[in-house]
Amino acid sequence: MDSNKPFSKVSVILFLVIFCDKVCSYDTSRVKKHGDNAHEKFYDINSLLDSWQEACQSESGGIVSVPDGTFQLDPIEFEGPCKNQVTFQLDGTLQAPTGIINGDDWIKFHNIDGLIIQGSGTLDGQGASAWQDKCPSCPPLTTSLTLSSVTNAQVTGITSLNSKGYHIKVNKGGGTTIEHVTITAPEDSPNTDGIHTSEANNINILNSDIGTGDDCISIGEGTQNINITGINCGPGHGISIGSIGKNADDGSVSGVHVMSCTMTSTENGVRIKTWTSDCSATVSDVTFHDITIDQASNPIIIDQQYCGGSHEYPSHVQVSDVKFINVHGISKSEVAINLQCSSTMPCQGIELDTIDLSLDGGEQTTASCSNVNATYDGSQNPPPCSNSLYHRHL
Repeated sequence: MDSNKPFSKVSVILFLVIFCDKVCSYDTSRVKKHGDNAHEKFYDINSLLDSWQEACQSESGGIVSVPDGTFQLDPIEFEGPCKNQVTFQLDGTLQAPTGIINGDDWIKFHNIDGLIIQGSGTLDGQGASAWQDKCPSCPPLTTSLTLSSVTNAQVTGITSLNSKGYHIKVNKGGGTTIEHVTITAPEDSPNTDGIHTSEANNINILNSDIGTGDDCISIGEGTQNINITGINCGPGHGISIGSIGKNADDGSVSGVHVMSCTMTSTENGVRIKTWTSDCSATVSDVTFHDITIDQASNPIIIDQQYCGGSHEYPSHVQVSDVKFINVHGISKSEVAINLQCSSTMPCQGIELDTIDLSLDGGEQTTASCSNVNATYDGSQNPPPCSNSLYHRHL
């Protein structure tokens, strides 16, 4: 279906409720009738934006509520600033238009201080209708939920299903907590990262179930101080920092703490990836602690030749002060630790503490290292790399 064609309209009433200084009801639906019996419900963009504006401009704050039911929604942007905290209560299912959508975002919140998105509802990106039409050189497909320049936000309880591109993106904001969310897409769906951050700070991603066709969580350029705890990841590509260095002005990443997470049937476990470029960003102050691996192909990986890089043009991104502590479980591949760092900017201050990664059945795994300054503490399975630039047991 061509997503640029407007939806036809029939009438059904659905109530969008705003709790401000008073309670108001709005007719916010458009309904299209198919044949004799079936109908679909559509949110009217203008009515929805009017409702948002009333909540946003209320001195006491407001609640925009999407009730139980399934409703199709065209791309929409909720703009601030707002006068007080606004809650977007999602208890129904919102469906994106089918096919490829023109634009980066389906549902976008921008320039807001104090936002709550919560509920038992679902954002259904209907990605299967777009994945087959994506070409390798085309722009990324549409993100389902974008928080852009949003501060002091909470996203709780919702489900994101089959996004066309990223499920949730946090860009240029701070003080955001995402918890108890469920994110689902098939493992062969392209570039459907679960949660992606960039140029954001003080982010918490907690106690959530994420299974996608790409990174469960991708920590992009310019991210500072992010806490990731209690994530069940799989299928997908694991939890990744990067990729960093694709663009010359990519910002540095620091203060990354990933704890008590489980990777099940993933391509990677915990990963740092940088491009071979002259970008001078850094990745530093990173801790992966108490990570359970259940059939990951690359449980621990630093890849500074990401996306077809070569030794002739090494990465200039400095990776330093990275700790892998108590990473344990079953590796799908013999090489359970793969640290491939830049010949120009060798990895500094890499610590591996109490690592236990075996093949299914208990067979021995191995480690592969290049251009790494590493120290080791506690038991080490696989054994430490013999060719680390600096090899010491603490």
